[in-house]
Amino acid sequence: MAVLSSPSSRSVCWSHSSSPSSSSPPSISSSIGVSDGRRGSKLRIVSKGRNRISREALVSGKTQEAWSGRDGQGKGKKKGGSGGGAAGAMMCSAEGIGRRLERGQVGRAAVAIPERAKVLLMLAVVMCLCNADRVVMSVAVVPLASRYGWSSSFLGIVQSSFLWGYLISSVAGGALADRYGGKRVLACGVAVWSLATFLTPWAANHSTAMLLAVRALFGLAEGVAFPSMSTLLFRWFPCSERASAVGISMAGFHMGNVISFLASPIILSSIGINGAFAFFAALGFIWLSAWTLGITNDPRDSPRISQAELQLIRAGKMDLKTENSQLPPLRYLLSKLPAWSCILANMANNWGYFVLLSWLPVYFKTVYNVNLKQAAWFSAVPWGVMALSGYIAGASSDFMIKSGCRITKVRKLMQSIGFIGPAVSLLCLRYAQTPTAAAVLMTIALSLSSFSQAGYFLNIQDIAPKYAGFLHGITNSAGTLAAIISTIGTGYFVQWLGSFQAFLTLTAALYFGTTVFYNLHATAEQVFF
Repeated sequence: MAVLSSPSSRSVCWSHSSSPSSSSPPSISSSIGVSDGRRGSKLRIVSKGRNRISREALVSGKTQEAWSGRDGQGKGKKKGGSGGGAAGAMMCSAEGIGRRLERGQVGRAAVAIPERAKVLLMLAVVMCLCNADRVVMSVAVVPLASRYGWSSSFLGIVQSSFLWGYLISSVAGGALADRYGGKRVLACGVAVWSLATFLTPWAANHSTAMLLAVRALFGLAEGVAFPSMSTLLFRWFPCSERASAVGISMAGFHMGNVISFLASPIILSSIGINGAFAFFAALGFIWLSAWTLGITNDPRDSPRISQAELQLIRAGKMDLKTENSQLPPLRYLLSKLPAWSCILANMANNWGYFVLLSWLPVYFKTVYNVNLKQAAWFSAVPWGVMALSGYIAGASSDFMIKSGCRITKVRKLMQSIGFIGPAVSLLCLRYAQTPTAAAVLMTIALSLSSFSQAGYFLNIQDIAPKYAGFLHGITNSAGTLAAIISTIGTGYFVQWLGSFQAFLTLTAALYFGTTVFYNLHATAEQVFF
């Protein structure tokens, strides 16, 4: 299904307004405004009452009009330019209406890429780099462990060291993104984590303490990525497109796994460990130069966005520029069960995700005795499928919401698929006899876990639209703590029991338990005002 409509050339805005009359029942007027960005022409169709319909062609090169109102209530008020919607009115069903009229009614409009599509592309690319820079260490850790004689337990400490900084910066990054916008926060994060990526092999050669410090700095910088992305997507996309936008952004994140798992062994064998880290660091600095010049924090600040696209994005949104200047007390955010449902879901998701992310190459090498390049292929396939399934989850979620399904029901359904599916797959992994069978089960587990993106991930924006970045940072920090425990715990379990399966069974149990809690307490209603 189409994710982004392109209203930069034409737009259609519907509204319903009622005005009381002492002598007659309230009359209902509907207005359709169609604008052509090149010619400045507008066609308005106005209906009064139930039967009388008149058409008038208006020509105006300087002004545009739009009507917006509360969905389904028959009330509205006139707005011009880029004015925001009424506070708290989240009009999902009124968004995304960019239908074309019959040919000949309006002149052909020039094809233009919506500005929000450019923002989405840049976010997908940086999320790809974010994960690729993580994974290069997961691949390089095998020759590094051989070179420096690391044990399995210490290998787990090295793998989790970037999470130490990540734990700290998520909340701060979310608060800064809410206050100053995601553009600058994300740009600073990319600059620092690219530098830390470049310095990683030097640090490993210098000392163990230096390696752990550089990896912690790497995590400190990457901790701002998800809160910044969440804030930017909320500002740049209407409600009815947000799940698909998250799906595409996260598809880039998962493709970072694929690219790095496949490219890193080739680069390692060709130009060495230093070359692999330097390559991905350079990509980060290239992205940074394009980001700082072409993207704005808020669509209202963009010099290239059309009025039609701006009205589409802003429909029913609060003016976050003036309402997010102060952060709520942490106790207030933690006092509601819907917030805890998102926090626990993030913890369970990160627990399983980082076990597989950090240990897949080691798992295939240890259990099935495959070499590094083969392990990279088996490790890359599940993430590639996950990128596709994440988009499918988002598009399906948007379709269900547009079809009239309650948002709360959609969020719970997606989250249930995102946890129950991986839990069952991990339990079945004990019966896999070949690396191919194991890769199939891993692929099923990861592809279904991507449905969480349309569950708790979007649910954060539902319950706290003004504080989405801050609350996302809190949930991400809790998830990071779970990821540290699971990543280190896997290493100790393998060294202690000589098997991965016991820890995978524990992970499946956490998935099941969190699913029950989420379905009992999650909601898509706004909780924090």
